[in-house]
Amino acid sequence: MANVSVYNIEGKEVGSIELNDSVFGVEVNEHLVHMAVVGQLANKRQGTQSTKTRSDVRGGGRKPWRQKGTGHARQGSIRAPQWTGGGVVFAPKPRDYSFKINKQEKAFAIKSALTSRVNESKLVVLDELKFDEIKTKKFQIILDNLKLNKALVVLGEKNENVILSARNIPTVRTALTNTINVYDILKYDTVVLTKDAVAKIEEVYA
Repeated sequence: MANVSVYNIEGKEVGSIELNDSVFGVEVNEHLVHMAVVGQLANKRQGTQSTKTRSDVRGGGRKPWRQKGTGHARQGSIRAPQWTGGGVVFAPKPRDYSFKINKQEKAFAIKSALTSRVNESKLVVLDELKFDEIKTKKFQIILDNLKLNKALVVLGEKNENVILSARNIPTVRTALTNTINVYDILKYDTVVLTKDAVAKIEEVYA
C-alpha cells in the first residue's frame, strides 16, 4: 500500500495515510483513460451545427443556360457548390456525438487516473477542509501554504462555504467524491483529497 503524507491547511505535515492499492495502486490502463476522456468531451458536444446542401438551398431549379454553344462551362443549377449562394459540399448536419462506456470501464479509468497521480506525487491529502464563512482569500492562502496552483479539490461532504470560496479562483475546481471524473483528474496539476474523501472513494471503488 502507498503511504502518503497528510497535511493541515497551514501546509504542515500532521501524519500519513495508507492508500488502498485496489484504488490507488492499480495497473494504469491508458486505453481506458483515453476512452473515458474522449467520451466525456464527446458527450458535452451539442451537435447542433447545421448548414445547407445544394438540395436545401432555395432556387436553382432552372438550368442557367443551355448545355452547348454558349462558350460557358456547362452548369445545371445556380445552387451547386461552386456558385456563390450555392449549397455546401458534405454539409454538417445535427448529430449526436455521445457514446457509452460501461460502468466497470469508467470505474477502472478513474482508478487508473488516481493511480497515475499517486505515481507522479501529484496527490495531496488534507486532514480536513471546512470554512465557517465564504472567503476566497482564505482559500488562496491554503493553496499558497501547500504550494499549489492548478488543483482539483475533492471533498468528502458538501461544504457550501468551501465551494463558494474556491469558485472565483480560475485555476481551482472543487468536486465531491460522487462527481469526480477522469478528465478533471488529469486536467489539473494536483489532486487534493480530504481524509474523508479518501475513505469514501475507497468505499465506492475498492
